[in-house]
Amino acid sequence: MEEQKINTLWTHLHWLSVLAQQGSYTAAAARLGVSKAAMSQRIAELERAAKVTLVQRTTRSLRLTEAGQKLVDETRASFEQIEQSFAQVRDLAEQPSGLLRVTAPVAFARQQLVPLLADFLKDYPDVRIELDMSDRLSALTTEGFDLAIRHTARPPDTHVAWALCATESVLVATRAYLRKQGEPQTPADLQAHNCLHYPRSQDTPVWTFEPRHPTEGDERITVPVMGNLAANNSEALREAALAGAGIALLPDFSAQAALRQGKLAQVLPQWKPVGAFAETIYAIRPYAPHVPRAVTALVDALRNGLVQGFA
Repeated sequence: MEEQKINTLWTHLHWLSVLAQQGSYTAAAARLGVSKAAMSQRIAELERAAKVTLVQRTTRSLRLTEAGQKLVDETRASFEQIEQSFAQVRDLAEQPSGLLRVTAPVAFARQQLVPLLADFLKDYPDVRIELDMSDRLSALTTEGFDLAIRHTARPPDTHVAWALCATESVLVATRAYLRKQGEPQTPADLQAHNCLHYPRSQDTPVWTFEPRHPTEGDERITVPVMGNLAANNSEALREAALAGAGIALLPDFSAQAALRQGKLAQVLPQWKPVGAFAETIYAIRPYAPHVPRAVTALVDALRNGLVQGFA
């Protein structure tokens, strides 16, 4: 039988590269939008054409053979260049288009991001967005995300980061709780209250404050706090505070609606909580020579929408 021509195997080589990146047939098939069976068939066809085993499979894992890894290493740059060139040509169109995979923290996505994405998609009907809401820090490159929304003090140096908006922490409670339990006048008074907190590594949680209008001699104050509820989700803490369970320390985007509506009141407004949450929300993506227009359009829309929403 005549050997298969190499120009019929370009897709097979690309799929092998994706398989190496994703680490499993299931993940690679999902990334490519094909079935696991089709993925397996293409790799088998490539191995028959190459006359060498490229992927070693077990019931629990897979790994590339030396030949498979060599093939991936030596073709990866070419496929990346093809992808970038196509993206540049596609961006010559008048309107941004294509699929954007976005990951964002659960609470921020539900409270702030989803309404902005809905408006964005009305303005750009040729763009599709796949939103992953997770508090887990995803590996953007290996998991195929185009953009990550992060509440962080320092974005990774290996990525491109756009600052979307500033944010700060606020201390809140219901007026009914404060009438019943008394309103704190200083950070030290919090030790007598049920403090709803985000769990950290230390055994005893602490909150740190600095005066918003410092005078000579003023300095940061750190106080240990106690409470009967800790949660790693600001929505959960906000809902507990709204139920009158205690005083919660929240990022402002979680508290702003309830504060505006008078359902929550700010506690110790003359003191600024520091160190609990980062003070900037970023859009982050892996570095690439070319940024698709759909990405830049989305970043601009989020930056404008979040600044207006926090004003």
